[in-house]
Order: sequence, then C-alpha cells, then structure tokens
Amino acid sequence: MAGQASTAGTGARLAALALGWLGGVAVQLLQRALSPWPVYAALVACGVLAVAVAWRWRRAFAVSLTTGVVGLALLAFGATGAHASWRLADGLDPALEGQDLQVTGIVASLPQHNASGLRFRFEVEQASWRGQPVHLPGLLSLGWYSGFHEDAQPSPAQAGLRAGQRWSFTLRLRRPHGNLNPHGFDLELALFEQGLRATGYVRDAPATRLADAAGYPIERLRQYVRDGIEAQVHDPRAAGVLAALAVGDQAAIERDDWDLFRNTGIAHLMSISGLHVTMFAWLAGLGSAAVWRRSSRATLWLPAPQVARWSGVLAALGYALFSGWGVPSQRTVWMLATVALLHTRGARWPWPLVLLAAAVVVTVADPWALLQPGFWLSYAAVGLLMASSPAHGRAVVRLSPEPSGWRRWTAHLVAVSHEGLHTQLIATVGLTPLSLVFFQQVSLVGVLANMAAIPLVTLVITPLALLGVAVPGLWSLGAWVVQQGANALTWLLSWPGAVWSVAVAPTWAQLAGLLGAVLAVLPLPWRLRGLSLPLVLPLLVPPLVRPAPGTFELVAVDVGQGTSVLLRTHEHLLVYDAGPQYSRDSDAGQRLLLPLLRARGESQVDELVLSHRDIDHVGGARSLLGGVSVAELRSSLEASHPLLALAPRQTRCVAGQGWAWDGVRFEVLWPPASSYADDESRPARPNAMSCVLRVVAGEGGASALLTGDIEQAQEAALVATLGNGLRSDVLVVPHHGSRTSSSRAFLAAVAPQVAVMQAGYRNRFGHPAPDVVQRYRDAGVALRVSPACGAWTWLTGAPILGASVAQDPALKGSCQRDIARRYWHLPGASGLEFATLD
Repeated sequence: MAGQASTAGTGARLAALALGWLGGVAVQLLQRALSPWPVYAALVACGVLAVAVAWRWRRAFAVSLTTGVVGLALLAFGATGAHASWRLADGLDPALEGQDLQVTGIVASLPQHNASGLRFRFEVEQASWRGQPVHLPGLLSLGWYSGFHEDAQPSPAQAGLRAGQRWSFTLRLRRPHGNLNPHGFDLELALFEQGLRATGYVRDAPATRLADAAGYPIERLRQYVRDGIEAQVHDPRAAGVLAALAVGDQAAIERDDWDLFRNTGIAHLMSISGLHVTMFAWLAGLGSAAVWRRSSRATLWLPAPQVARWSGVLAALGYALFSGWGVPSQRTVWMLATVALLHTRGARWPWPLVLLAAAVVVTVADPWALLQPGFWLSYAAVGLLMASSPAHGRAVVRLSPEPSGWRRWTAHLVAVSHEGLHTQLIATVGLTPLSLVFFQQVSLVGVLANMAAIPLVTLVITPLALLGVAVPGLWSLGAWVVQQGANALTWLLSWPGAVWSVAVAPTWAQLAGLLGAVLAVLPLPWRLRGLSLPLVLPLLVPPLVRPAPGTFELVAVDVGQGTSVLLRTHEHLLVYDAGPQYSRDSDAGQRLLLPLLRARGESQVDELVLSHRDIDHVGGARSLLGGVSVAELRSSLEASHPLLALAPRQTRCVAGQGWAWDGVRFEVLWPPASSYADDESRPARPNAMSCVLRVVAGEGGASALLTGDIEQAQEAALVATLGNGLRSDVLVVPHHGSRTSSSRAFLAAVAPQVAVMQAGYRNRFGHPAPDVVQRYRDAGVALRVSPACGAWTWLTGAPILGASVAQDPALKGSCQRDIARRYWHLPGASGLEFATLD
C-alpha cells in the first residue's frame, strides 16, 4: 500500500510539473506583443533557479511541488518568448517590400502545382537590392505564376523547376500578412510556426538555373517519386492522392476532392498524418523484432521489444522526413520517441502521464502546436483510446489456443473486426465534439466511411504508393483502388443529411460538450454516461445570437482586394458582394465566406446583391451560390452573365427599389433604370453600374451606405438627386479608396462617422490612395482599413467590444485584429501606416 501511495504521489507530482510547463507556454501564446528579450532571459533564469530549489527541497512535498510548477511555468514562458523573439527578428525589412530584389538560393521544398503556377519554399543564400547586398529571412514562401486565365501555360523555366536546384531570381517580397476574420484561418500564425518570415513571387525578369543538385537530397528524392507517379498514373485525382500519401504533396489533391474527403470525414487519411506515421512505425517495429528474435545472441545483447520500439521510432523519423517533415508528422515523431524512451528506462507511467510527457516534448520543439486543431485532435484520439482500453475495464476479446485451421482464422477475424469497430466508435463519439469546436461540422457518414477507408488507405493504398517506388506498376493498381474508393465516397455523400453543420458555440457550451464526450467513452456506469447527452446538446444545437428587431449587424469581411459585406437583421441575411477570385482554383466564397457563414449558423442567404461584374466583387459568387441556399440574387449583371443561371430567382438592381426586414429599411439608390437601355452585348463601364444600397435601422436610426465601385460621376448624380438623403453613419468607401471616387461633395453629403476601406495589403492598385485618405481625415471621419483592421463588425443599438469612434461614443465597432491581436500578427501597412489613421 505504501509503495502504491508513493507511486501515485510521484505520478501526481510529474503531472503537475508537466501542466506547469504547458500552462506557461499557453499563457505566453496569449501575449498581444512580445516583451523585450531581457525579460524572457530573466524569466528563464528565475525558472531554472526555482526548479533547482524544488529539486533541492524535494522531500518537502508541498513546497517542492509548488516551487517546481511555478519554476517550470516561468521557464516555459521565458523560453517560448525568447524563441518567438528570435523568430520575429529574422524578418523582412519593411523598406524592401515591393522592391525588385536579386536573390540566389536553393529550392527547399517540393514545388506545389496549382492552376495558376507553382508555390515553393526557397532558402536564401545571397540577395541584393540596387546592386547592394541586403539581409533577407533565411526561408521564403514563393509563388511563380503562369497566369490567371484558363489558357495560361507554365513557361519552360517553370516546368523545369525541381527541388534541390540552385536558382537566381528577381523577387518581390512582403512581410507575412493574411485575411483575418471571426472564426477564420490565421495564415500569419501558420507561416510563423513554419518559420516563413516573408512571402513573395518571382518576377517576369529572366530566371537562371545555376545547379541541379545543390542541396536537399531528401526533397530531390521526393521530387523523383512524384514525377514517377505523374508519369505512371494519368488520372489526376488518383495521382494526386498517391503523391499525397507517398511524399506528402497535399497540394496535388484537387479542391473538389478535398471537399469530398472532408465532408465524408476521411480528410485526415489523405495527408501524412500521425496515423500514417504511427502505422509505419508499428509495421517497422514488428518486422525488426521478428528478424531480431532469430538470433539468440542478439536477443541476449538487446531485448527484441526494445529493438522494435526504437526501430519504429527511426522508421517514423525516416517516413516523416521523406514525406516533407510536416508539423503533424513532427509531433508524432516526438510523441513516439518520448514513449519509447520511457519504456526503455523501465518507466511504467499511466497513460495520462505519458500523453502529458509527450505534449511537453512537442511544445519544447514547437510551442505554437498548442494553437493547432491537429494537436488536440491527435492527443484526444490517443487519450480516448487509451482510456477505453481493456486495462480500464472493457472486456478483452482473446483467442483460445484450442481452435485451429479455419476456425482459428475466423476467430481472429472476429476479434480484429470487433476491435476495429470499437476503435472507430470511440474515435467518432469522442472526437465529434472536438470537431464541432474547431470546424463547426461533422460528417454523419464518417463512421461508415472511416470503417472502410482506414484499412483501405493505411493497409492498401499507402503501401502501394510507397512500394511503387520500387515497382512502378503498383502505382497503377493503387490508382484503380483510389478511383473505386472515391466512387464509394461520392455515393455516401449523396445520402440526405450526410454533413452536420452548426454555429460556433459559446465557450461554456464547448467545455460542456467536451466533458460529455469524455463521459460517453469512459468505462463508467451507464447512469453516469447518460449525463453526456445533456452536456453535448448545447454544442450540437448552440444558441444563436441575432440582432433585435429594428436593428442590424454589419460585418465588412476581410477579403483582401475586393468587397464583401454581411448585413444581418433579426430574421434575415443579406450578402453584399462575394469578394474576389484569388486564382483559377481559389476564391473568397470558398475560402472565407462559406466558413464564416457556417460559423455564424447561417443556413440561407435571403438576398445576395452583386454590385457589378468586376471579378473582385463577384469572384466568390459561384462558390457561394453552390455552397448555401440563396433565395434571391439582385445585381446589375448583363442578362448573359453565367452567374444568373445559378440563382433560382434574379432581380435587376434599379434605383427606387426598397423593402423592409424586421424593422430595417433597405433602399437601392443606383443605378437608374435608364442605365440598362444600352445594348447589353456592349455593357456600360461596370463601375458605373454598381448597385448602391442604403440600410436604415428603424425610423431614422443608424444607417450604412454600401457603394460598390461608383466613381465621381455617379457620386455627383447621387448628390444632385438625393442630397442629404445620402447621410449615413457608416460608409463602405467607393472603389476601395481609389482616386476616381470619394469626392469632397459626396463626403459632405454622406457625412459618415466611420468609413470602411476594403482593400488588399500592398495591392497593386495602390488602394486606398494617400490623397483620398487625407480627404477623409480632413473631414473628421474615422477610418477602418482592412489590412490593419481585418473584418470590421458593427451592431446598431448596442456596443460591440472594440475601440469606440471618438466622434460618436455611441457608435462602436470592432476590428478583428484588435480582438485577436497576437505578437505574430503584422501591425499592417499598405504604403500607409494604417495603425495611426485614427
């Protein structure tokens, strides 16, 4: 009993110490700005001193434990801050943004093909600007584009780009900057975690290949394998899956296929994930142990189980390196190495302590892993399976030694099937709440899909993809299996209600749902498991917060160089413009709007207004119309425009139109009916046809004016016709702040308190123009510019968290960059220091 108590006390002490470290890392990740580096150095020193004191007084349990936990928390905070400071220091000089730089270096990754060209990482060896050497970040993320149009083809130089080659390029670079929206993907965090401190593109100036084998031998091998797959397999879908599983080239999988895999719940199988690395390690361990046992001398020197463990770790390391050393693979290797080390030292730790130890090791190497959904999904999956294992109370299916022949194999098949079904049910039930927290959707056919896909992908397709390196004909067999599997998944996805989507739940509902999932899978009495249902229910059907009748919410979405605004009343939703098309295979609808609408619990768009035909306003409309129910499309598009065929009901924007929703009035102010009199085969200048919409809350309440890309001629016509009828509290600035718009007369008529400028960071048009910005400043208007603000949210009738507008304390809005500010986010500039505009 005393020994058990001592063991339990040691376990509790180690768990507390691990949690102290993880807590210190987590707190540092909440910093909005980094402290000076001496602060972190002092914290590291204090942490080391505290840990030393705790060890010296280890027999005084309470004092030692408290001191050790605090010391490890300080050490973790300081070490993570120092790591972040070092990484931020390797940044791009702002003076070099947008300049033509002559750079020589090595292609450091497998080039990723997409519809518009190539993307790859580039290790800088030397760089110059105007003939003078300059310092650049050591690793760059580059694009080499072949063109936006569908008939654009890669140049011979692009087609010849391979991993490991040395090239000399003319580059234009910028500091990492991404769109920042509520519940959206944080690109700047992803780039920061990967150590990519600048992004850019290859200019049209001549690019020179200097050497074919200058470095990165593993990347060159990956390139050789992917080239072989593409030469052997002519079906792009199958070739993409095989390349993703063999060498980790996830970009080889097309967007539509990713949608298929995600909606059927098997996307985790289509990349080099922890599951694949662990499977590879397990097979390598079994094989090495079987060979090792054939030598009695070898087993006397080193036990076979120990050989199996470390052979598995080495195999996992090799596979992770060969597949691109992605962050999920790195986490898995560190976890396997930690478990192997504990077993080698004879430690018999309970599974929660093993997971905590692995998490500490992972966060030492990559503190920002704590912010990644994959980290939590991986650890939750392993933890749930461990907690529900036979050692914790579940009956074990064992094979009797008596049966032989077909009976033995039948019993073995039953046992394996039973274990597989149990594993899948545990993973599905336990991870569903976590998936809803992170992604707001879960595949209801995922159990069936994974039951077939897990053995098919891990035991058939992935081995064929790897063995094809030696026997290329196996890639053709693997391609056939991929095709059949994709057909089955398409059939599953056609089932009604195949995907369950929910809105983002409040924090309390998320925590309750996660607790409910744990209760559901633990080997507990059913009366306790029954509590899981009421705990999970608020996560499955979260309460939705809507504006009160007579008020509205406006969200100016951060879409880059383009426009998209959400207007939500108590029971209706209007979307004004759908943002830009970024490339031939990517647009704002698919990347930003649909995820945002799902996160907000929006199942239908009552009115989609497309102001005019420019691609930065309608580029995301096709994805939006295909991904959510749209009741009506109102636009100035010509009758032959292909988008009109996708909407069940279309209405032409004409000045004088109006309607009311929930006490909120919507008025179309432009274009006049006479603008459509021209021959539609030769439509008027698109900007001049922009639909202008004014929204007013209640009788004479707060108002907003959405203007599209109207220019000064249309502004003058509106002022002459409506005068003070244009007056609005919020103005979505015409034409992104172009010099062709925002005349002084127009600003005087609208007299906004806040002007929202939707423009891209360092966009090629120079929007917003400096003289236009000054015009708004002179008029006393507070500016919200998307590169520095992110999405801007305003709710009439009630304040929203964020900086209030000085001109009117009652009018409050929130910038997403203010709410979500962390030290890895760029303060933001686009030729102007937007942070100082207020």
